[in-house]
Amino acid sequence: MDDGALRPSLPQRRPTTEEQEWVARVEKIAPVILAHRERAEQERAAPVEVYEALRDTGLTRMWVSREFGGEQAGLLAGLAAITALARLDASAAWLIGVQGAIGRLSDYLPEESARRLFQQNDRLVIGGVKPAGRAEQVDGGFLLEGEWSLASGSAHAGWLVCTAYVTENGRPVVTGTGPELRALFIPRELAEIRDTWHPVGLRGTGSNHYTVAQTFVPTELTVSRAVMGSPPPDRAARAYGLSYYDFGPFSTAPVALGLAEAALDAFKELALEKTPTSARTRLGDNPTTQEKLARAEVLVHSARLLFDDAARQAVEAGTSGDETLSALIRLTAATLAEHTVAAVDSVFTLAGSSSVYATSRLERCFRDIHAATKHISLSSSHFETVGQYLLGGGLQMRR
Repeated sequence: MDDGALRPSLPQRRPTTEEQEWVARVEKIAPVILAHRERAEQERAAPVEVYEALRDTGLTRMWVSREFGGEQAGLLAGLAAITALARLDASAAWLIGVQGAIGRLSDYLPEESARRLFQQNDRLVIGGVKPAGRAEQVDGGFLLEGEWSLASGSAHAGWLVCTAYVTENGRPVVTGTGPELRALFIPRELAEIRDTWHPVGLRGTGSNHYTVAQTFVPTELTVSRAVMGSPPPDRAARAYGLSYYDFGPFSTAPVALGLAEAALDAFKELALEKTPTSARTRLGDNPTTQEKLARAEVLVHSARLLFDDAARQAVEAGTSGDETLSALIRLTAATLAEHTVAAVDSVFTLAGSSSVYATSRLERCFRDIHAATKHISLSSSHFETVGQYLLGGGLQMRR
């Protein structure tokens, strides 16, 4: 069986022409992804052949404005591409997802800065959106220093983003909503990448820590985090009207969805071939197996439907999306994470000892999905914060 080729499943929405075109781009490079999948796992970073294939297919600039050298793909098309990639290799899909999320900051940066980072640089723009370190205000910019984690794609980075606490005269700057935070972009060579990525799953992402000694960053290479919850400035070069934080879950959730689809497909193949020890019939002939597989299938199917609905509503809302849309996106992301993890766990268990070997596709899916769903955009904390919102409270990021 070819990886990524799904067995019979439940009916799905007919993909748009643009979705089909982007999935075809993924299928074109599938042989490269599969040929180097194990090497990426061992080296804990994407091999250069994989990175170049992703870059040359346009995936690394998929969600960047054409004005800044990007493809400006539709949201649904991008989701289809990442899901298809995840069925092949979750680490490769993760790189494209998080690069897509960082690429969204191009709509918030000054236009010349966005061109410098995304058009004049053909390498990845990646880094830490979790605040750490500090950015001391000085004339014309900030003095940045600190350490950040989870720099997925660090092996192929041209620029790094560092989300830091803003200080003035060494003291934190506090606004009415809390500490002032800012995303600052620096060339890769100004940081020290530390070999810290020894994870359970998503091993091929090279999501290392990096440290930055005191470095001056001009204001035009920074974005205030306070504006990222609103649509980016209205300008001709803008690619999307959706806010950065509403866009975020769409970069990670399709990885979990693709992984769950891959796990179901791998289990179906195994169940039709394996006869358990002391059994007289194949695993797939067992009524308990059939029931649990159907339950796992509908978990993934329902996650897919919820995700598709949220994405379509986000597209239709454009810049008019409000907290109701944000709440829907967050609930959808958290629900998708729960459903896909439950489905993968179920078939991993049903497969018996076959799933514990590193040669098993199920073993990889199990590890990868438990790593992917640790991302804050897929956190179960969304249930609490959205529940608070539904009872009349404000919609907080996290408490």
